[in-house]
Amino acid sequence: MRGNNVLGLIFSNIHEEQVRELTERRTMGSVPFGGRYRLIDFSISNMVNSGINKVGVITKGNYQSLMDHLGSGKAWDLSRKREGLYILPPFGNECSLSNSRIESLSSINVFLSNSREEFVLLTDCDVVCNIDFTEVVSSHIKNNADMTVIYRYGKLPEKMHDASVYTIDPDSRVRDMLISPNTDGECNYGLGGMLLIKRELLIKIVADCVSRNLYNFKRDFLQRSLKNYRIYAYEFKGFTQMVCSMNSYFDANMVLMLPTVRAQLFNSDRPIYTKVRDDMPALYGLGSSVSNSIIADGCVIEGTVENCVLFRGVHVGKNAKIQNCVVMQDSSVGTNCKLNYVVIDKDVVIKNDRSLLGFQSYPVFISKGSVV
Repeated sequence: MRGNNVLGLIFSNIHEEQVRELTERRTMGSVPFGGRYRLIDFSISNMVNSGINKVGVITKGNYQSLMDHLGSGKAWDLSRKREGLYILPPFGNECSLSNSRIESLSSINVFLSNSREEFVLLTDCDVVCNIDFTEVVSSHIKNNADMTVIYRYGKLPEKMHDASVYTIDPDSRVRDMLISPNTDGECNYGLGGMLLIKRELLIKIVADCVSRNLYNFKRDFLQRSLKNYRIYAYEFKGFTQMVCSMNSYFDANMVLMLPTVRAQLFNSDRPIYTKVRDDMPALYGLGSSVSNSIIADGCVIEGTVENCVLFRGVHVGKNAKIQNCVVMQDSSVGTNCKLNYVVIDKDVVIKNDRSLLGFQSYPVFISKGSVV
């Protein structure tokens, strides 16, 4: 595959309502993850590792944090004289449908029309995985497909919004598509809105939908196309984690403790890139204890940490004990604190002698900048 023959488009705001606690002041794409990353890092890194050197990030609101993180795209080798990274903010749209992909694609029609790539790869930011898109493109060309959707076989993730379930022939052609079906068994469900399509066909179908006042992407774009176009499916069998609720976000961080998961997600041959922040190594004080945890650089640990993910610059005071927690950048936990099953956003101060207790199925969340 020639990398410059595929245009990558990332929807940074899709499904924000599913994790409103985390996206009140930021986009879905800029939600912190895994100690040093943002969710959008996985989408961009997967594209760059697959040879895609032109990536557009579609935004809708609350994207100041996202722009600060992405910058010029240098961290992903997308700071180029030609092509590279494009931030596509909202334009003056005729309608104001919340999180409508068709509306967003219509608003960037000029960008799509001026691009020269043959294919467009669409994806959301709510899925954590490490996928090789070159295989998807090869499968797409081999099948002479008009569209190729990426799916996974298994049980539907809990609270997954507008899940797409496909009926697939042995030759991988999609014959039927259900949206949010009532099913408890295993099925073929769409993964993170990932879709490969010819650029000219995308422009044509979007224009047709807008002219008919049809703005639901899955019903009006995909389902209506089943009878008119050759739609194929590509199964991804590697590690994936959908972020569709606070519980799934918490679980996605906790599962990183497993070496097998880290080996699949952070493959040295296909690294996940992120914005570089130079900081000192983590400092462990006398009497501190850390077990089965992910500790980022810049942390100062003086207490006990068990089964936690600590982002850069986190401070844990003396005699504090935190277990099963996700503590984001530059937050501070005071002395003699007891925390269990807590998700702490950025720049939070937990004062001395505080106790917070959640549960695995209901972690406590402390919003950005709070003082407890």
